[in-house]
Amino acid sequence: MLSWIRKSLSPALIFFFILVIQTNAQQKPNIVLIYLDDLGYGDVSAYGVGTLQTPNMDRLANGGVRFTNGYASSATCTPSRYALLTGTYPWRNQNAKILPGTAPLIIDTAQMTLPKMLKEQGYETAVIGKWHLGLGTGFVNWNQEIAPNPNHVGFNHSHILAATQDRVPTVYIENGHVVNLDPNDPIQVDYDKNFEGEPTAISNPEMLTMKWHHGHNNSIVNGIPRIGFMKGGKSALWSDVDMADHFLEKGKTYIQEKSKSDKPFFLFFPMQQPHVPRTPHPRFEGKSGMGPRGDALLEADWVIGEILKTLEEEGILENTLIFFSSDNGPVLNDGYYDDAVEKLGDHTPAGPLRGGKYSLFEAGTKVPFVTYWKGKIQPGVSDALVTQIDLLSSLAALVGSSVTGPDSENLLDAFLGKSQKGRETVILEASTKTALRAGDWAMIPPYPGPAVQNQVNIELGNSSEYQLYNLKDDPGQRNNLAASNPEKLEEMKKIYLELRGSGSKIEQLELK
Repeated sequence: MLSWIRKSLSPALIFFFILVIQTNAQQKPNIVLIYLDDLGYGDVSAYGVGTLQTPNMDRLANGGVRFTNGYASSATCTPSRYALLTGTYPWRNQNAKILPGTAPLIIDTAQMTLPKMLKEQGYETAVIGKWHLGLGTGFVNWNQEIAPNPNHVGFNHSHILAATQDRVPTVYIENGHVVNLDPNDPIQVDYDKNFEGEPTAISNPEMLTMKWHHGHNNSIVNGIPRIGFMKGGKSALWSDVDMADHFLEKGKTYIQEKSKSDKPFFLFFPMQQPHVPRTPHPRFEGKSGMGPRGDALLEADWVIGEILKTLEEEGILENTLIFFSSDNGPVLNDGYYDDAVEKLGDHTPAGPLRGGKYSLFEAGTKVPFVTYWKGKIQPGVSDALVTQIDLLSSLAALVGSSVTGPDSENLLDAFLGKSQKGRETVILEASTKTALRAGDWAMIPPYPGPAVQNQVNIELGNSSEYQLYNLKDDPGQRNNLAASNPEKLEEMKKIYLELRGSGSKIEQLELK
């Protein structure tokens, strides 16, 4: 073919022909999705509301599109991750809730997912970091291949922790196999009862290097009390203070390897920080002046800088679309005494927003949300309403796929900074309860339950009355307009019913 081209065409046409081939080969960019855990709207200094400085996060935010109305789907981790990867509202799946480390995989292996769609379009796909979407079928033998796992829902490669850093099992899992496992020291995990003779935070407090506040008083690993009980697997246990470095090295290696391939890649890089337990490497200790939470955020910012540096060194930054966001809003004391509250100072993790993690108020789901593509996306700020649910349909449009998610909208132009038009509406979720965002308005139906979760000191949004807020005039949701604006309230109720459905007893109760 090439010899025919050389004989038949002039040098100028040959050059043009080769240029067209190269351009077509580069049409599909690499995609990197950096996903932090419990990062608040005010934790990124580019948003201009906190006091912590995050220069590498700012590089993305100031060099790309910084969304002021970017949302996770839920105020907790597992549901948001489910929505992100499936393009489906998490409340449609009753198992999409905060999972124990022994939970079965909640994504059906027959279900369309973001990595599966990209894989169909010629992408290499990987997840490196926190998973927390379940593994296996609910009866996992951690000493054999664990299946199904991320590789069964669209990822070519996976190197993960099963749930969270504060939950057992405290081991890394690569492509369904526990890393560095000694078969003569098998792992056992149980979330109901301890194994005979194994120490816990209750029975052996003298072994602790981190003190638990609530809910974290089971097995002790590396001096840290966890949720759940575990025995064995000593050679496979992770080092908490080295976790950021560990995942960074895996991510860098993946980028370096795939940069030499003729296929584009998708890297889902869900980070642990600043989720508890906050265990920054010693080189970051004390650097923020805010205790371990602030230090963990500085560590995360450094990791992001190293990822960007690797993309630059491999010469592929200009052909890489980067998404940066968080699975839900911030929380300070989330189970351990680590000075997150005492050393906060003037920093405001939620910015001007009300609530936080676990909350139906804005700070539960409105999070930092940035798209960055050097040379392709013009820097700017967008007020478009966008959600992580929309990545599936939007990226499908980018790479030429006809796939759409059940609840995912094609907002590609908004993500690329070509349009300020986003969604009209979105249903947001917190601990199975849901609320509506429509235009500039937010409505929270009445729910039973405490107004404040006292252990974490966060307003949950529960009330015996409807709540209606104009977010443009009142981003902090201090002025409930439900009683003074009954027409708008009825309009919001109608939209909510159309989107959420009225089939369940809960919905009938909410909207009576």
